Amino acid sequence: MSGTQNVAAGVVLTLLAATLVVWLVRAVRRSPYTPRQSLVYAGNVLLTRVLWRARVPARLPIPLGQGAVLVANHRSSVDPFFIQLAAHRVVYWMVAREYFAHWALGWFLRTTEAIPTRRTGLDTAATLTAIRLAASGEVLGVLPEGRINTTDELLLPARPGAVLIALRARVPIVPCYIDGAPYAGTYWSPFFLPARVRVVFGQPIDLSAHQGRERDEQLLRELTLDVMRQIAHLAGRDDFQPRLAGRRWLGEGGSGEG
Repeated sequence: MSGTQNVAAGVVLTLLAATLVVWLVRAVRRSPYTPRQSLVYAGNVLLTRVLWRARVPARLPIPLGQGAVLVANHRSSVDPFFIQLAAHRVVYWMVAREYFAHWALGWFLRTTEAIPTRRTGLDTAATLTAIRLAASGEVLGVLPEGRINTTDELLLPARPGAVLIALRARVPIVPCYIDGAPYAGTYWSPFFLPARVRVVFGQPIDLSAHQGRERDEQLLRELTLDVMRQIAHLAGRDDFQPRLAGRRWLGEGGSGEG
């Protein structure tokens, strides 16, 4: 190759590299994620699409900028990974506080902006944070069963914290059913298990007719059971009768990952 050809090839490669850099810079600026989150979510796409062969709707059933509380069943430590595929923005999950103490898991949870919360009892700080985020147009993720369901039951007894937050934030609840999520007894086990996962979203549940009744415990119970019935419906189990957890739930803001 002649010197002129070498120069021309160098110019072309330089232009291509510059174009790629400009594209990447613009993509990062347009992205709803921080650079560190973008790295984490890129890994999430690889895991969910390749290892776990997830079938997930293209988007959440709410417009971007609309706040909501997303409520899902809980069969695996990686349940939030699948919902994130459809979100196209950060979903703020409420996660048990003790998991933030682990060096690796804590880094991951802080990167994804999870909200640390107590498993039981009143957690005013977590609840207020969740309400503020949802009211400002963000999506909050809650797993009302409070722990991973390893039983034969479709759903474990639920806590009404998600309904409480949605009422106070004046946003709808979006029910979600996750089928086939991998789990083998430990929080890291899904990363070694192939799977075939399916995610189904229900229509947003408008709670505006009940605003101002956040302290009506009976109403919170009824609405929570209705939400859990919607999740059972998405699972094809209209015969399932959901139950409520114990009484130490008012104000705790939903459930932690567990």
